[in-house]
Amino acid sequence: MKYAIILPDGAADEPLAELDGRTVLEAARTPALDALARGGQVGTLCTVPAGYTPGSDVATLSVLGNDPGEVYSGRAPLEAAARQLPVGPQDLVFRCNFVTIADGLMRDFTAGHIAQAQAGRLIAALNDFFADEPLDFYEGVQYRHLLVLREVGELDCGCTPPHDIPDQPVARHHPRGGDAARVEAIMDRARTLLADHEVNSARRASGENPATDIWLWGQGRLKRLATLAARYRLTGASIAAVDLIRGITALMGFKQIDVPGATGFLDTDYAGKGAAAVAALDDADVVCVHIEAPDEAGHLGDMQEKIRAIEQVDTHVVAPLAEYLRSQGDWRILVAPDHPTPVVKRTHTADPPPFLVAGAGIEASGAEGLHERAARASGWHVRRGHELLPAWITSERLGPSAGKG
Repeated sequence: MKYAIILPDGAADEPLAELDGRTVLEAARTPALDALARGGQVGTLCTVPAGYTPGSDVATLSVLGNDPGEVYSGRAPLEAAARQLPVGPQDLVFRCNFVTIADGLMRDFTAGHIAQAQAGRLIAALNDFFADEPLDFYEGVQYRHLLVLREVGELDCGCTPPHDIPDQPVARHHPRGGDAARVEAIMDRARTLLADHEVNSARRASGENPATDIWLWGQGRLKRLATLAARYRLTGASIAAVDLIRGITALMGFKQIDVPGATGFLDTDYAGKGAAAVAALDDADVVCVHIEAPDEAGHLGDMQEKIRAIEQVDTHVVAPLAEYLRSQGDWRILVAPDHPTPVVKRTHTADPPPFLVAGAGIEASGAEGLHERAARASGWHVRRGHELLPAWITSERLGPSAGKG
């Protein structure tokens, strides 16, 4: 059996008046997904358990068969795992975003998608600035970086993701809790360094958003995940440009495959990802392909870009993988957005997104496509999202009539 998992991040959405009450998934032209839906099953998947913030960390853990209640401690340590950073058992890892705050508002949670070279210079400056303190900054991709507080023990602090508060007053979303002042002091001191740094002076001069602040969030300590080999005696390969997904899949034992031109943004190389996924199945039992672009378009509030991203995924990732799988022996495919990122709200919601399964042992439902309306109409709702993937891998029959859900 060959297995393919496709994760179009944030592709789920809400009905839009501009689309005559359809969602972007419903409006997008997706012939490959439509064919899989007709020949397989669709449903809804609860990826964010009650009490959790609807982030890609919790949601992707669920989609990939991990119970967040048992393994989740925060987003940042999962990203640290992707990069094999030196993190001790008493160290606490934070996501560290470069952001643009103006007039007290979160104007841009990407700092204008700051260039990699500029971000690297700022991270180096921050490490020099805090050289005498037990903490380290680590360069990531564009605006996404990490901070490790060394030997910190327990820390009572709650933090808000910056992409959840676009154009909102940041004063309402500062760190909270008994140790919040310690975290906020780091952010405040970093602001003084960034204010007059030559990188930001150059960005202002060229009309680009400066990195006015660092924003700390997503903190936690690293926990281990059960591997594909241990759970299913399978090998896996993962294709993702985002450290979060790379971290989760690395901890699960997936081999990481780098694709030149895979950016984690709207300009990513969709065709490169699709080709790499097909090639990976020559050796691996399971391939997982993550595409961040639909989520980025949702955060930007750009309906047309989100539709385009979904169509690119269908053409360059779903279609070639489906064609390859059909040429093999037994196969199964799973397509699952981790959560909705509605373009109107520009942030994640916890609504159960639609999912699609097709292949051996999965009866044809005749569903018209992978979208919210068809999924709700199917009557198949998986209430414990982390239970779908183990059933998808191990069950001889899969679908609502097989008692899964």
